[in-house]
Amino acid sequence: MTSETAGSTPPDNLKPRQRATLKVNKVTADDVAAALKAGFSDFLARPVMSSAFGLFYALFGILIVWCLVWLGKIWMIIPAIAGFPLVAPFAAAGLYEISRRLQNGESFGWSEILTVMADQRNREMGWMAFVTLMVFWVWMYQIRLWLAIILQDASFSDFEGFLTAVFLTPEGWTFLAVGTCSGAVLSAVLFSVTVVAMPMLLDRETNFVSAMIVSVRVVTENPVVMLAWAAIISVTMVLSLAPAFLGLIFTLPILGHTTWHLYQRAVPPAGP
Repeated sequence: MTSETAGSTPPDNLKPRQRATLKVNKVTADDVAAALKAGFSDFLARPVMSSAFGLFYALFGILIVWCLVWLGKIWMIIPAIAGFPLVAPFAAAGLYEISRRLQNGESFGWSEILTVMADQRNREMGWMAFVTLMVFWVWMYQIRLWLAIILQDASFSDFEGFLTAVFLTPEGWTFLAVGTCSGAVLSAVLFSVTVVAMPMLLDRETNFVSAMIVSVRVVTENPVVMLAWAAIISVTMVLSLAPAFLGLIFTLPILGHTTWHLYQRAVPPAGP
């Protein structure tokens, strides 16, 4: 008599289930336009709260420049300003939460938003902050490397001397070309892994690696539209930096709210 259990196949409900791969939606120019419209509406719905995040980010940028001047690191000012927008996705975490609550019709104040932001230290958002800051560190280090290799004989005793060496010499033009190319690669990598990963981590219980993979898939499956969105962000941020970072008071909140709505259109809602 053979045992009923020996060599038997386990029931279907006891078999390990493979996790389904999350699909991403096709994103069009109309989606970007609609997300921008919704982002602007969110800004108008809570202008003071949204602008406060932009103001904090702008003041942080001013503080960085002041510290570099105080430390005599004149050559680091332009690289720091150019790389400063790289950390914007992490700075916009509170803006994502504002948009999420507005979208769900929830009432909220500062305590609710700040509580959610503080809670992120116990979730995966902290790891994404580490990734963002690491890329920013690499950005600054590669600028220093190119300075040492290409402009090794230049003098940076003051800011004017630095500008002269960079913009009015053949070596400076080479430095700008090489630095721009390497910086573009770093920016593209960071944009790809964070464009929807940040709002996704705020919205769902998932790990940061999975969120980055989904973000990269959104970019690779919608390259033209996402490249256009990256260009909009880059141009807007650069123009916002010109008036002593103060343009960020308005542009950062709108871009942050827009990113939330673009994420909603790019990634299907979570299943049960």
